[in-house]
Amino acid sequence: MIKEKEQLTLSDSMHFGKKNLYINGELIPASDQNYFSLICPGTEEETAEIAWATKKDTEKALLAAEEGFKMWSQTPVEERLEWIAKLSSKLFEYEDLLRTSIMHEMGKVWEGTAEDFKSITDSLAFYSEEIKDRQDIPITDKEGTHTHHIKQQPIGVVVAFLAYNFPLLNLGFKLGPAIAAGCSIILKPSEFSPLSAYILGEILHEIDFPKGVINIICGDVVNVGIPLCESKIPRLITMIGSTETAQKLIQQSSKTSIKRYSMECGGNAPFIVFDDADVDKAATIGAALKIGNTGQICVAANRYYVHEAVLQQFLDKMKSHFVAATLGFGRDGNPSMGPLANVASVIKVKGIVDKALNQGGQLLFGGKAPDRKGYFFEPTLILLPDANLPILQEEVFGPVAMVVPFKTKEQVLEWANDSDAGLASYVFSQNNDILAFFAEHLEFGEVQLNGIKYDIYLPHGGVKNSGIGVDCSSYAMDDYLTKKRVTLEKS
Repeated sequence: MIKEKEQLTLSDSMHFGKKNLYINGELIPASDQNYFSLICPGTEEETAEIAWATKKDTEKALLAAEEGFKMWSQTPVEERLEWIAKLSSKLFEYEDLLRTSIMHEMGKVWEGTAEDFKSITDSLAFYSEEIKDRQDIPITDKEGTHTHHIKQQPIGVVVAFLAYNFPLLNLGFKLGPAIAAGCSIILKPSEFSPLSAYILGEILHEIDFPKGVINIICGDVVNVGIPLCESKIPRLITMIGSTETAQKLIQQSSKTSIKRYSMECGGNAPFIVFDDADVDKAATIGAALKIGNTGQICVAANRYYVHEAVLQQFLDKMKSHFVAATLGFGRDGNPSMGPLANVASVIKVKGIVDKALNQGGQLLFGGKAPDRKGYFFEPTLILLPDANLPILQEEVFGPVAMVVPFKTKEQVLEWANDSDAGLASYVFSQNNDILAFFAEHLEFGEVQLNGIKYDIYLPHGGVKNSGIGVDCSSYAMDDYLTKKRVTLEKS
């Protein structure tokens, strides 16, 4: 059970104790009693012991979800919404605990944890309203001999694989539409940030949420990932993560049955700044996308294309934001940028910097991990001489901005679209014709013009290798519902 809130010491160095799997409404250790040590990226100290699921535990979760769906799908919408409201209310009671757990599992600055918490509560509220509007849809019979309507019903058991970068945001984007629609769900958080999800399991246990509807397990690919995918029980596999992971999940899950997929995969966002743009605003947003969450954002700008006429102005502004960034962990001092989530990320980001410099890049700021405890990396600014360098095809997922000058809109459009990824893109210009041109021709699921906006009611998804389906908005609900045509011949 959850410790009493007054007993929690919200220090920079704290241990959350042993956290158990949540299966069929119960908090249980792994069947082999195995726990793994979760390391806080800000302190490099153990912050929790996480139950590490076995294949037997995975099978138990699948059977629990199957039984949970039979019950939950037949539960009246009004009753489902009462349970969702009860869960949401309890989440607010434990907001401080949940945000603190995110800070310690992910290394987020305290202010950054608010987005995660708001996202899960917003998702539960949004989809509670959205399901009310999912009524039967009539279809007019052209000959007048029959009546027809479309019934929208929950698809079945959902399996959700979650990325580490936004532990509760990613979870909320899947949990909200699933349980509102009447599906049961198995949540598989990343091994790098499972703590807040396991605490959610404790909260669900505390309020006696209906058994089997929500199940939370974490473990390795062999004992958890593959069994979840290869089982015939799930009807929807949904994920937030890399393109490579999505390909593996689709391959594994299609071996036994046809399933539906909803996957938000990697991005390689272009950030285009024209000579007539508000350069101060563009640089402020461009820097925030690298400082915020330490650049570990799927929609973060990756390739900065800046018109040669304003290149130096943009670089100077970006550098000033990076110079002003304060690295740190915890609430004290209110740092603006935390560590990367794990040591592997530090190695990867340093490798990207080295490749960029070896390919002719000029280091303007940062470029290294500071000499301190924690998985920190400096915000880094690199000027590249060529838009065709191989490094520009790699998703950074860290605080590194690589800038390339351009001359014409046709030139930069070709560069921007030269990627297998197609998630987010950004354009800054005061010319409406230019904005309309890029809105039409950029090959990305999202085109943000002169600003940035994300919210639960706005669809979020990619094209090309950046995914299938969408998260957020009413469109996401479609993935969790089947459409059944019912036809009656008139007598």
